[in-house]
Amino acid sequence: MTERTRTPQGAVRRTQMITTYGVGSLVAIGDQSFIISGLDTWKADLAPVIHEPNLQHWLSVNEFRLPPAASPPAGDGVRVRLFPEMYSCPECKALQPFSRFGSPRGKSRCGACDRPLTPSRFVTACVNGHLDDFPYWEWLHNKSGDSTGDRGERHDLTLHNTGGTASLRSILIKCSCGVRPVSMEGALGGGALESIGFRCRGRRPWLGRDGDDEACSETPRALQRGSSAAWFPVQRSSLSIPPWSQALHKFVVKHLEQLLQHAQNEVVLDAVIGAIIKGYPFTKDQVLGVLSEHRQLREENREEEATRLDASSRLRQKEYRELLNGTAEVSRDDDFECESAQTDASDPIPPGLGKVMLVKRLREVRVLEAFTRVEVPDPALSASRPAPLSKRAMDWLPAIEVMGEGVFLTIEAGRLREWEGADGPSARANRIRDNHRAVLLRRAQLSQRRHATVDTDSPITPRYILLHTLSHALINEWSLDSGYPAAALRERIYCSDDMAGVLIYTATSDSAGSLGGVVSQGELHKLRNSLRSAMDRISWCSQDPPCMESEASGADSLNLAACYACVLLPEVSCEANNTFLDRAMLVGTPDDPQIGFFH
Repeated sequence: MTERTRTPQGAVRRTQMITTYGVGSLVAIGDQSFIISGLDTWKADLAPVIHEPNLQHWLSVNEFRLPPAASPPAGDGVRVRLFPEMYSCPECKALQPFSRFGSPRGKSRCGACDRPLTPSRFVTACVNGHLDDFPYWEWLHNKSGDSTGDRGERHDLTLHNTGGTASLRSILIKCSCGVRPVSMEGALGGGALESIGFRCRGRRPWLGRDGDDEACSETPRALQRGSSAAWFPVQRSSLSIPPWSQALHKFVVKHLEQLLQHAQNEVVLDAVIGAIIKGYPFTKDQVLGVLSEHRQLREENREEEATRLDASSRLRQKEYRELLNGTAEVSRDDDFECESAQTDASDPIPPGLGKVMLVKRLREVRVLEAFTRVEVPDPALSASRPAPLSKRAMDWLPAIEVMGEGVFLTIEAGRLREWEGADGPSARANRIRDNHRAVLLRRAQLSQRRHATVDTDSPITPRYILLHTLSHALINEWSLDSGYPAAALRERIYCSDDMAGVLIYTATSDSAGSLGGVVSQGELHKLRNSLRSAMDRISWCSQDPPCMESEASGADSLNLAACYACVLLPEVSCEANNTFLDRAMLVGTPDDPQIGFFH
């Protein structure tokens, strides 16, 4: 028997399967709309395996895999399902499930009119990650005052666009039962579906027809099908650091399962090691040493940390130590190379900075762990996994690996402690913390209905806001000075009681990668000029004085003096969704310059 050939519906880049079109997201291909299916439908057995031991241990999976490509040997593509199910015909105006149009196989055309069909423009989603078709029948009959209409009789819905305006008022829903037509005006409002008594049905179409939840207590919200609120990825990432970045470890990890399988039988293990190192410049003792390190990592305690910020996690602490120490010797096959910027009496480190490290080579692994809908994932709720990627537990997650370079900066410790102890920075940070607590409290109240627990204490500190805003200011400056687009640069914050650092790096899969342009920005004479220029640039904003005097700005009021004219970045560059920013922490305010660390 031969396996049935599947015709590809379309194509996206592998990196987009982590960032834009991951499991549970909607993708428009031609004149149809699809949802990316769960991991249990991906035939990824032959897809390339990505190893990053620290991150694998932290996420409790055995391995990461690249999303399968459409042709062997990488796999046979990523599965999709038709969604939304409701379609309309521009000719006969019928509004009904796609299956009732009688479209020819492989096409999206009305069987009666032979006109291309249009997928529903509206869907519903809830904070539990459920996704469903918009309830057109309920919307029409409740709004028209006929909510008790007999659903057993024939109800043929039609969709009409009067063309009078570009607003939802011009979109009318009609029914063959004769009720008064109703427009879509107000359908996207926060309480629109609650007003008609519509509750979430727990649908999870990316998991198939038997993947739905039991009844959900949340009231869903109507969204445009292409809205960004329909899918927010929850990503985790890690840098490959010594010893895991070294050529020996990379070699051993390819044979790790085989070695662990025979770890209790010394004779067999010796034979296996002898076979795999034949022709390679590695010894048996070196392989045994690496094997011991892997055993220790697997036994490392993974209990929940006290911190809830990625910036202060144990993964970041490991990276921070290696970035501070640098690398003495590296081989051509190593994934990490880091050295101190050259200093002398005529070229000292810029005031306010503690250490400057040039990261000439780095590897980053980015993983899609889960996703959310409606509400943006909060950086302080990093442990939440609201929507599953598959029906059953999987021992792998989709990931990509990228190579790059960067500059690592730390803040001068003594000056930082003195600044943190002042009243001005603490007062401004407390305003952001209060707003953040209000957000966490609102989510906690919602979570009580889901029998979940949410800590309502904000972990945001003046130190974190300072580091985060400094990172944004330098990225904007380097994008102008070095020629790299801001979207090609990324930040990585290291913040805790014993950490205060920022890594600005480029790690992309395209040409804006690792040609030395970012590392050169860490040369002290360049860094001094770019730091001074960045502070001058953000000391004034074209939106001032409202920007600097703002009591709250940004999503959920989690910023103070920050807008797109001064310090905000493209979303792909920021690890905190452009929140917890305040340029006054760097340069002060006109009334109190002492608030600024670099005043």
